Amino acid sequence: MSENTKSWALHIGLLVALFVLQFVLPAYHQGNISRILVLAVFAMGYNVMFGYTGLLSLGHALFFAAGMYGMGLSIQHLGFSPGQAFVAGICSAVLVTAIVGILALRTSGVAFMIVTLMFAQSGYLAVLYFGEYTRGDEGFVIKQAQRVFANVDLSDATNRYFAALILFSICIIATLALVRSQFGHVLIAIRENEDRALMLGYDTYKYKLAAILISGLICGAAGAGYGLLFGYVGANFAAVQYSIYPLLWVLLGGAGTILGPFFGTLFMFYLIDLASDLTSAYMLIAGLALVLLTLFARSGLMGEVRKRVLPWLP
Repeated sequence: MSENTKSWALHIGLLVALFVLQFVLPAYHQGNISRILVLAVFAMGYNVMFGYTGLLSLGHALFFAAGMYGMGLSIQHLGFSPGQAFVAGICSAVLVTAIVGILALRTSGVAFMIVTLMFAQSGYLAVLYFGEYTRGDEGFVIKQAQRVFANVDLSDATNRYFAALILFSICIIATLALVRSQFGHVLIAIRENEDRALMLGYDTYKYKLAAILISGLICGAAGAGYGLLFGYVGANFAAVQYSIYPLLWVLLGGAGTILGPFFGTLFMFYLIDLASDLTSAYMLIAGLALVLLTLFARSGLMGEVRKRVLPWLP
């Protein structure tokens, strides 16, 4: 069996397993996995930019929130249907990403990271400033009647799980196809040695801008999907911690691996969930676990699997 066939079989096998899990998981874990699937899409978008292109950003909360608010505000104030609102959220995220990408790529390295952080903070402050429409820190709830798509009630736990799985499946298959394409190989070349990629004749600026746009599109889809499936849009999703989370999830799962964002999100989510049952200082336990993982699995969970067991893992 070729490496390409094994890779596709592994990823499709994961999707089948997640489909089957819906029928056996108790309600509590079913809800958790639904949330993890959408957040993993957010991490996948970040991974395209950081893990495969080597662009360290601290501003992805802006893209996630742009998708969420683009979706939520179009339902609340324009009367859009869920499908139309979801598309509006993605378009909002892509527009914001294009503006940020064009300006941020005038810098590099640490300066790029700081510029993206400043844009994200500006987005957060804008949400608070226009509280008349966004409801500021309080946010707003999307009513159950506004979350019915093609006669499917997305507030129902089972429907929400399958909707989250569909979004996750589309993104993971698209990302896998992307990184195995010539375009994906160029992104990896830029990550490894941008000067050499430039010397070989590739327009690295255009490739990096394209990677940022793809990243923003995926993150925007995650934000729009999260707001639609869980019925809440709030300023906390635009705050700095939501720029840090995808970085942590990707580093934990394995930067530059397709499955890393999912397993990093899964690990972090349940680590905090289990630790919070033991003590109110649950972040201390989570922090200790992260330090140990960083020391003994520097490539992340799936990065170590690729290094030690499955060298063909994309």
